[in-house]
Amino acid sequence: MLRLAAPVLAEQLLFSLVMLTDVWLTGRFLKEAPQLAAIGLIAYLLWFLNSLFDFVTIGATALTARLVGAGNTNEAKLATNQALLIGILLATVVTLLGFLLAKPAVFLLGLENEAAALAVRYLDFILPVVPAIMLQRVGIAALRGAGDMITAFWVMSVVNVVNIVVSCSFVIGLGPFPALKWDGLAIGTATAYVTGALLVLIVLIRGRSGLRIEIRSLRPTFSMIGRLLKIGIPGGLDVVSIIGCNLWFIALINRLGNEAAAAHSVAIRLESLGFLPGAAFSLAATTLAGQYLGAGDTQRASRSVLLACVTACGIMTTVGIGFFFGGLQLAGFFLAPEDASIAVLSAQLLRIAGLAMLPLAIEMVLMGALRGAGDTRWPLLFTFVGFLGIRIPLTYLAIDVFQWGVIGAWYAMLIDLVARCLMVLYRFYHGGWKNIKV
Repeated sequence: MLRLAAPVLAEQLLFSLVMLTDVWLTGRFLKEAPQLAAIGLIAYLLWFLNSLFDFVTIGATALTARLVGAGNTNEAKLATNQALLIGILLATVVTLLGFLLAKPAVFLLGLENEAAALAVRYLDFILPVVPAIMLQRVGIAALRGAGDMITAFWVMSVVNVVNIVVSCSFVIGLGPFPALKWDGLAIGTATAYVTGALLVLIVLIRGRSGLRIEIRSLRPTFSMIGRLLKIGIPGGLDVVSIIGCNLWFIALINRLGNEAAAAHSVAIRLESLGFLPGAAFSLAATTLAGQYLGAGDTQRASRSVLLACVTACGIMTTVGIGFFFGGLQLAGFFLAPEDASIAVLSAQLLRIAGLAMLPLAIEMVLMGALRGAGDTRWPLLFTFVGFLGIRIPLTYLAIDVFQWGVIGAWYAMLIDLVARCLMVLYRFYHGGWKNIKV
């Protein structure tokens, strides 16, 4: 479990460093509330854009894990190539729709005019590299299913370092580089995506962990495509629904003005540090559940998932204590002295985030296990119940009826996380995930 989780945790820490660097650059060098509000929305939009490929990546990871666990590396190789084929088609559609819908979508999400224009400008640099996002995500998903976390770690380490170096160089104007300010953030992100795609392409052309790109395997094999999509469509709908509802959630917060949006942006980026262990051990649970079920060992599948869950809970609870008592110091580091009111509001949100760490850890790891087993329909149901039945209605009540502002919205988020934690616990102990056929 640690062999699988440790590289992912290190990778996620680097990725969070990229996100926090963007917030730090925005808060320290751009300094205005519209930029802070815009960078908060950009985090959600990039999450959404990346996660559109989960219709492919979830199936690729789960099916590759099952096939490798069963010792069928030729079929695992075919699954990887067919996942890339689906990804190429999906990337084409996403790119075209992105250019058509990006601007109206951003303005629909409720940012004030200046912040919305900045978000649209950022996307102008990102949409042309959508195919690179696809190649990076699908290739790494297949490698993780095969149990190869080290290659993914080194690729993403290079990607994140490139992002930080290029963003800092172009925002601040280091050395020979011009100070492009806001555009520099977008250029750094786009450069990093292209770098990641090239590295993954090189790895898969050379071959790694039994997986390799082969021209003959890129011809459509509809039986394998069907197996991938049987897992990937419900799983992708689950992830995209989570992000879509989060975008709805942030649209409600954006109605409260730039200060509330900026505080939410800073707090959510810091909270992302808290759920890194959940993300790492969730991926470990995904791979272990899939491979042990592929080998026919349901007992070890359950034990490995529970071990991952307990470990993530311990780490994330500790981080939550830090959020609860040290939120003001953490928020203040990323903001200029004149933004003291934003720092105070961010600290209040981080106290709520501290309470959410334990249920979030359980929900993340067990959801990962269900996806690794190919049991993607139940997580989709839990997402709909949690967001549409709990979080969004309670947020409307908190903001529009009780006038509790962004703090009330975050308490609605906390109640949603607790509810989804209880639902996924029930499904895990029910045991039906052990009998899913992929």
